[in-house]
Amino acid sequence: MTEPSTSDAATLTPWRKSTYSGNEGGSCLEVMDGHPSGVPVRDSKAPHGPALVFAPAGWSSFVDAVKNGRLSA
Repeated sequence: MTEPSTSDAATLTPWRKSTYSGNEGGSCLEVMDGHPSGVPVRDSKAPHGPALVFAPAGWSSFVDAVKNGRLSA
């Protein structure tokens, strides 16, 4: 089972900005590929804050739902 969160996301590297984050600078989601515990996700505005770590299958389902418009705002 994956960890629900990490206490200091800044200690993890390398992060990449989600392609679904806007260029406005306000709503930026960063993810990390290849982490052994799952898929860490953090708010780019709070790089020293916590990150959520999702199971790979759960993250893939979420990304597919976003891509296919199955989630409402």
